[in-house]
Amino acid sequence: MTTRERTSIEGADVRSSPRLQRPSKRRHRKELLWAAAFIAPALLAILTMRIVPAVGAFWSSLHKSFPGGLKDPEFTALENYLDLFSSPAFGETVLRTLIFNVIINPAQVIIALMIAVLLTRRIRMKLLWRTLIFIPATIPIVGSSIVWGIAMRPDGPLNAILEAVGIGRQPFLTSPNQALASIMIVATWVGVGYWMLFLISGIETIPDEYYEAAKLDRAGPIRTFFSITLPQLKRPLLFVLVADTVANFVLFVPVQMLTGGGPENSTTMLMFDAYRTSYTYSDKNLGSAEVVILTIIMLVFVALQFLLLREDREGVDNA
Repeated sequence: MTTRERTSIEGADVRSSPRLQRPSKRRHRKELLWAAAFIAPALLAILTMRIVPAVGAFWSSLHKSFPGGLKDPEFTALENYLDLFSSPAFGETVLRTLIFNVIINPAQVIIALMIAVLLTRRIRMKLLWRTLIFIPATIPIVGSSIVWGIAMRPDGPLNAILEAVGIGRQPFLTSPNQALASIMIVATWVGVGYWMLFLISGIETIPDEYYEAAKLDRAGPIRTFFSITLPQLKRPLLFVLVADTVANFVLFVPVQMLTGGGPENSTTMLMFDAYRTSYTYSDKNLGSAEVVILTIIMLVFVALQFLLLREDREGVDNA
């Protein structure tokens, strides 16, 4: 037997020795215990703040009681859902919610993307501009709603500026034709800076070699954006779109503080309508049914976006 063969056999015997395997198994078990200890608070929070309330809302939506709690709830299966879908007002609320999200979600992402691309170029005081644009995201949405409510008053500063430039005063929050668009402006002002940071982070991870190759090919800024930046930024874009979709489906504070769902229910969306049904009309069972419907619609939108993300990941893996 050669020296090499003897060494390999001895090495195999050493690795298969039970005494040497025990420390590795203990270490592995210890790592699992530490991992479980660190994950446990997050799992507990998800269970108590997400799963349990969701199950409770669904179970509550299958019951019916006299508004105000004067009568014990009775199990009525899908009767609340049938009542909702037979109501023209609820159908208009669902349609309004969908229109709101179909418009505001891509608008916010496109604006955030344009700003992110601009602020990753070599411009002066780049960090200062990033900070200024991000500041609205650090202000509580209640404070932002109060400021915009004052600015959009008929005698507010925004109308004073419009009148000074010859456009004329606008009703904004008091007009059924402009109130929903005004809510979109407030939500966009709050959210764009936040989504911008994720997109800036994604752009800065794109290798410089790609842009240098584009310069050698004499590609212009537009071609470089669509051929390099946008394809390489697809995953951060999809993440931002998913998170933005969830945030806008449950948008509540600006609607409650600025319009109260009016005028003429022009800003009543599912989240606000569920709140109003539960706490103003004291029908928590019907309000729970609205929350379940809102959650299902939101999950459908998110699932479609995650489907795009999965297809992109498969394409990258195949490449």
